[in-house]
Amino acid sequence: MTTTQPAQSGALTFHGNDADTVMTSALSTVTPTKCQARTRLYRNGRLALEGFPVSDISEHLGDDHAVVWLDLRDPDRADLSVLSEEFGLHPVAVEDAIDEHERPKLDRYETHLFLTAYGVHLDETSGQLATSELAAFVTRHALITVRKDDGLDVGAIVGHWDSSPDLAQYGVGYLLYGLLDYLVDGYFAAIQALDESVEGLEDQLFSDIPQDRAVQRRTFELRKSLVMFRRVVLPIREVMNTLMRRDLHTVPKKMQPYYQDLYDHVLRVTEWSDSLRDLANSILETNLTIQGNRMNVVTKKVSGWAAIVAVPTFITGYFGMNVPYPGFDKTVGFAISLVVMLASATVLYFVFKRKDWI
Repeated sequence: MTTTQPAQSGALTFHGNDADTVMTSALSTVTPTKCQARTRLYRNGRLALEGFPVSDISEHLGDDHAVVWLDLRDPDRADLSVLSEEFGLHPVAVEDAIDEHERPKLDRYETHLFLTAYGVHLDETSGQLATSELAAFVTRHALITVRKDDGLDVGAIVGHWDSSPDLAQYGVGYLLYGLLDYLVDGYFAAIQALDESVEGLEDQLFSDIPQDRAVQRRTFELRKSLVMFRRVVLPIREVMNTLMRRDLHTVPKKMQPYYQDLYDHVLRVTEWSDSLRDLANSILETNLTIQGNRMNVVTKKVSGWAAIVAVPTFITGYFGMNVPYPGFDKTVGFAISLVVMLASATVLYFVFKRKDWI
């Protein structure tokens, strides 16, 4: 089960399946890195090997028909330094891969591309959005993924690749597509959950039992999640645009329709988040308006009852004076005052009731 926990910066991250039990066939037991590593080799569009030693990657990269996937789980600076020389990774990109909370982006270097993106997960109970950061180095014959935690399900990513084996012939473009497709599917799941949460707020808003505090708290949480969601997803549009540039030679021509479809999905998710953010703002404003209207009704009713009580109070005050007046010290005086009080209160009650003041 996915859980959330605070990250160092106060943001939320989430954890997926046990890292020691996912894709054990791809786990590399011989690696110069201290972190957990997974490897896969595709040759001539077919899966040829997995779980091989990381030190063998150089040998495989010499084959123009081979494509390598290397996954590193929470590596440190020393782990990436071991690989940076072998793959020709730029020091700035390596630094960005180590640093946390980078902005989603695609940087272009002489020998490779560097991608930063996030997976997302919405806690439907609290309305909080959690993220899991991913960095990726894209070379001509290799895709290196760097995960900061276990939030991204490696098994699901590999499942995307294995579900379309006919696309494996397109090399790194195929691997990168499967990775991005997994992330975008997560965006759709999160935005649908946010949509359902906003619909639930609408039901609470017009409930017969006032839930002002709950609606207000939930609305603020969802607004905060929508802002974070937009911050994560919006830059992916530019990433997709850059990847589809023909001068990068990363996406083969026959993979272009798949990337265009991903771009359309990202665009749809972004527009959906915009509409939900507007709707959340509208719900908050409507809730405040309803509270104001409810307060006006309460004030009106209290004022009506105060007016009803004021007349008997005036009469008892008049007859309570210590001076002689008609009917003073007589039973008839008391009876007259009692009848006047009851009659005036009854008349005012029916008048106010007819005007819907009480």
